Amino acid sequence: MDALSLEPTLYTVKAVLILDNDGERLYAKYYDETYPTVKEQKAFEKNIFNKTHRTDSEIALLEGLTVVYKSNIDLYFYVIGSSHENELMLMSVLNCLFDSLSQMLRKNVERRALLENMEGLFLAVDEIVDGGDKDVEKYRSGLGYKKISEPLNIPRSTIKSIIKQWKEYGTTTNLPREGRPPKLGED
Repeated sequence: MDALSLEPTLYTVKAVLILDNDGERLYAKYYDETYPTVKEQKAFEKNIFNKTHRTDSEIALLEGLTVVYKSNIDLYFYVIGSSHENELMLMSVLNCLFDSLSQMLRKNVERRALLENMEGLFLAVDEIVDGGDKDVEKYRSGLGYKKISEPLNIPRSTIKSIIKQWKEYGTTTNLPREGRPPKLGED
């Protein structure tokens, strides 16, 4: 395997799943064609649930994929990447999702509360996994700030800032700020 295939990409996450304590799908978003049909997706979800719901570990290798997961009350959260993906990267996505939902649901992360706030879940997953890169793709395809921002219900100024950052720095992720480093250990 050559070194280029192991470099990190924007496509780190292959899927994000949330299942209930019976293994039923509450949320699933697949980012590639590993499981192209709903039937294949549901079979994979059943397999993943059967392999993970009775264990206390956080990482599994299943069907050539790296799976990181976490359970809370009656929910099981999964983030899936390729077998070559860095588990820490996937775990940071999982923790970010769980922490975001915990804050949105006021620390009441359980099935009923999640189902009542699905729109928040959709937004959180889109922002965590997709970030501003989709906005850049739309801009590059010729859409203006207004046509990008209206369907997403995001202010034009936010879209403009994302595009500006991409033009200046070649990335949409937040960069470290300039300035004096924090004082650590000084008396």
